[in-house]
Amino acid sequence: MRKRLLFAGMAAAISILPAAALDVDVPPGYKLVWHDEFEGSVIDPASWTFDLGAGGWGNGEAERYTSRSENARLEGGALVIEARQEKYQGSYYTSARMKTQGLRAFKYGRIEARMRVPAGKGLWPAFWLLGSDIAEVGWPACGEIDVMEYIGKDPSGVYGTAHGPGYSGTQGLTKRLDAGFQVADDFHAFAIEWDASGIRWYFDGKEYLSVSKADVGGKAWVFDKGFFIILNLAVGGSWPGLPALDTPFPARLLVDYVRVFEKAE
Repeated sequence: MRKRLLFAGMAAAISILPAAALDVDVPPGYKLVWHDEFEGSVIDPASWTFDLGAGGWGNGEAERYTSRSENARLEGGALVIEARQEKYQGSYYTSARMKTQGLRAFKYGRIEARMRVPAGKGLWPAFWLLGSDIAEVGWPACGEIDVMEYIGKDPSGVYGTAHGPGYSGTQGLTKRLDAGFQVADDFHAFAIEWDASGIRWYFDGKEYLSVSKADVGGKAWVFDKGFFIILNLAVGGSWPGLPALDTPFPARLLVDYVRVFEKAE
């Protein structure tokens, strides 16, 4: 079931109420420092902005990202990121890629989202973070933490990965979790717990990957700084491949919430 605000009549997309005013399970030893429950009717511009355009995004993706309501909106108490099969500004698919870059950045803590991914070959939803210094140092020196990637042609797999200089792309520190069922059939919680000792990945509360400084083999560990959050639904690309004839469109990534917890003092 969705975790709803307990105060009737609140329409803001982002709440600044304490966790006690929400039906939120705060992990032991943590405190809630930021969250978006995606209530109301408007995506919060103080928290989210959009990447726009096509060009493959370094992965051979086929979509054009837009900020249109057709591709990103609040609906039924959730964020909907919708990929559409349509001709638009020279592309044959559209979708959305939302980010907190320049608005909100986080260093360490538990970062979690409850989401329902779409099923279908060629679909590539992701919940991930990039180092806030990407404009200065580029990728992969900025670091990347993929909290969740789902590949439509692999319906029971969930992927977590850390990328950095010398361990990026196909050399990233990664693991595929076999959930044992069709992940797209329901909502699931995807999270990392991140501190100075390393990063741990969770699927529905179960840890399945842990990465520490020792795992980068003497290469630069670039995860001791602020990162911003990204939510997107890609179509096609070198990893998922092109959509099949029976891939359902429009395809929707549904996000119930995004929450960030930090260690309590």
